Amino acid sequence: MKNPKRMGCQQVLLHPNKDLFSAILEYACGEANKIYNCATYYARQVFFKEHRYVGKGELCRQLKWNRHFGAIYVSAAQQICNCVVEAFNSFQALLQLFRQGELLIKPQPPKYRKPGLFTLSYPKRWLKLTNSSIRCPLGKKVKTWFGIDAFYIPMPSNLDWAFIHARETPPSVKCDMKAFYGVGRDSAPLF
Repeated sequence: MKNPKRMGCQQVLLHPNKDLFSAILEYACGEANKIYNCATYYARQVFFKEHRYVGKGELCRQLKWNRHFGAIYVSAAQQICNCVVEAFNSFQALLQLFRQGELLIKPQPPKYRKPGLFTLSYPKRWLKLTNSSIRCPLGKKVKTWFGIDAFYIPMPSNLDWAFIHARETPPSVKCDMKAFYGVGRDSAPLF
């Protein structure tokens, strides 16, 4: 019998100064919101016109030439497209339950987000641990436009790099919150 995996989350509160670091995070999270809306638009069009659901690969292929998709790191943009596909998969499951009579209210397809910020998510393989900080890449266009290829955040002292699975940047206005997700076995401490 396999040992079950445990998943944990630790949020680390950062207070970025009002200089370039804060502006770049705001720009990247704003572009992430635009990618979400573009992906939702495409998925809704496919649903309404072709009566089918998009897959992860199809959505990423269709959006790879979108200027917002290219404005941030590709794996972060792909994670956003995966969120849209998951939302439509949930809608599909709810619609099936409605058709079987198990739901009273007909579910609606995922809607667009209001203008603002959206979460950036990086899988661990694209993060690099350097000294006491974590390097988060920003993409080629950001490097061309702003001259910065990555931003660095301090590594939390109580986390082990080996157990970190992913990192997310939930957007906020006055401060920045980093969420580190880890995977561990029952025998190993998670955080």
